[in-house]
Amino acid sequence: MLQIGFIRENSETVISRLKIKNFDAAALVARILETDEKRRQAQTQLDQYLAEANKIAKSIGQLFSQGKKDEANKMRSRSAEIKTQTKALSSDLEKYSSALHELVVQLPNLPHISVPPGKSSDDNEIIYQEGDINEKGDTDLPHWDLAKKHNIIDFELGNKVTGAGFPFYRGKGARLQRALINFFLEEGIKAGYTEYQPPLLVNEDSAYGTGQLPDKEGQMYTVPVDGLYLIPTAEVPITNIYRNVILKENDFPIKNVAYSNCFRREAGSWGSHVRGLNRLHQFDKVEIVQIRKPEESYQALEEMREYVASLLRKLGLPFRIARLCGGDVSFTSALTYDFEVFSEAQKRWLEVSSVSNFEDFQANRMKLRYKTKEGKSILAHTLNGSALALPRIVAALLENNQTDGGIRIPEVLVPYTGFEFI
Repeated sequence: MLQIGFIRENSETVISRLKIKNFDAAALVARILETDEKRRQAQTQLDQYLAEANKIAKSIGQLFSQGKKDEANKMRSRSAEIKTQTKALSSDLEKYSSALHELVVQLPNLPHISVPPGKSSDDNEIIYQEGDINEKGDTDLPHWDLAKKHNIIDFELGNKVTGAGFPFYRGKGARLQRALINFFLEEGIKAGYTEYQPPLLVNEDSAYGTGQLPDKEGQMYTVPVDGLYLIPTAEVPITNIYRNVILKENDFPIKNVAYSNCFRREAGSWGSHVRGLNRLHQFDKVEIVQIRKPEESYQALEEMREYVASLLRKLGLPFRIARLCGGDVSFTSALTYDFEVFSEAQKRWLEVSSVSNFEDFQANRMKLRYKTKEGKSILAHTLNGSALALPRIVAALLENNQTDGGIRIPEVLVPYTGFEFI
């Protein structure tokens, strides 16, 4: 959530920068400024009445002690009037504050200056590519056929038990999943991240704090009777650890890693781009989250970007990095890098990670601050990234490593799988 003071002092900047996200903020900003002015006027008037009431309260006793009974009673009458007026003003102030909040939360985060303009993923800027892309023959199988051939992932059984997008992993397929989770967690710990195992359900305050509400409410599975939401990523519970927390400067850097199931009610469609593991409603992911001081957050983002790249190198997967354009960057993010691996059997790039800096957007929602040595309270910056999301990693590993003798397991995973081939 943007800070109202920043909007007030930089309204034209807010409007122009949000155009990069293809968001026309002019009318909304005008309503925010109008409501804010009403709120401030009500607050000023209320403060004046309260000051007068305090002054009167002190005067009444003095007047009575001086025998000025008539003057004291006039003061009492005025005090009663002020109580009626302050009650009405307090009601107005609450109304304007609530309306202002409802308006401000509709504004997306401002994009970083480096975010390129564009409308969709077609306009994202490829900034890096690494690894050899082999031209596989027509006999190579996509992962959904490989999974069926080797009996390691059962999509039909998942459809029977739950529905589309909820596959069963079995045998070496299940062990490969577990191996990847353990590998990603161990790598995170080596890189200085503290491991957490978070809950898979969060309350409304948590979903609001990281920006899933109200922007992505339709994408989340809900438990209405309990007012809870299934998490779309471990980012939500891990970042909310610090909701309503005041940190100290020596608490930084905060680096956490967590594995979780993830649940997303994404709209379904037909075609190979959503077939098999390409798009699921439930999937496994290891997430990294950092809380940093503002002046350090973009250096941290670059460190996280290089860390995710190191994981893909160790898995031997060709990958590229895209800087998301304004039309593709999320509501909450200031700058996002997407990682894509090349699927040789499908002959296309698959997104496997997003690494984002939210600056103080989430922190303002969560009231996440830190105190400087001088005692000044400052909003922290939050960052997160997939390190990594499993489904498309598994898809690429199966497709890119298929041989006549089976599917070769990357050397770094063998200590975790206990086998070299499927």
